[in-house]
Amino acid sequence: MEVQGSGAEQPRSRCLLSSHTAWPRTSLIITLLLSVWSAQGLEMSTGKVPFLEALNGSTVLLPCTYASCIGIKNLYFNWQYNDNGTMQKVCESVIPADGMDPHPVSIYRERVDFIGTSDHNNISILLWNITFEDEGQYTCFGRNPKEKGKNHSAIFTLVVVDELRVVDNTLTIIIASAVGGAIALLMTFMLVKNFILFVLFKIEEKKKIECLVQSSSADETNNVSGSRTSKPPTPKKK
Repeated sequence: MEVQGSGAEQPRSRCLLSSHTAWPRTSLIITLLLSVWSAQGLEMSTGKVPFLEALNGSTVLLPCTYASCIGIKNLYFNWQYNDNGTMQKVCESVIPADGMDPHPVSIYRERVDFIGTSDHNNISILLWNITFEDEGQYTCFGRNPKEKGKNHSAIFTLVVVDELRVVDNTLTIIIASAVGGAIALLMTFMLVKNFILFVLFKIEEKKKIECLVQSSSADETNNVSGSRTSKPPTPKKK
């Protein structure tokens, strides 16, 4: 009886062990699927430099583009202005599908034009004749129903000034001049060094040639003098 009891408990322990090992695998698979899904999700971008300092009274571009690896369908987007913590809509619209322009675009603020196109997934806007009241943060917002209502946004900061600051490039010019001078000096040194080595090589080569000529001349002179001094032996008289 005891043997049968121990045999019945063994499959149960195996089942418990397999359930414990299966759960981490399942959670790992779910995590990987979620990471892949998020990597393919909608992305909103206001450019590599998400801020601009512009002159009062000028016209500025507020850039924004979107990207999605899984495609879009009825993509909702809007621009919002942060007025001391209160978000005010600047414009909004819906893009039916990839390659289609939004229509219509509702604009809620004066001196604003929508200039986006579907060619480059562009939903940028223009601000005309900006004033100091236009200064602040603008949020480009997007929601793709294919992602079950996930929200995405990017912020662009506008700074309005009376006059543009003149950038002092003195230090940059000094550094560039110093670097350029050092490079020129190094190149001059290398040219002079190569020239000196070339001259020394030629002098050494000339000395070797002269030495060979002198040695060959000395050998010829010795041969001639030896032939003259050596006389044939005189025959003995009988």
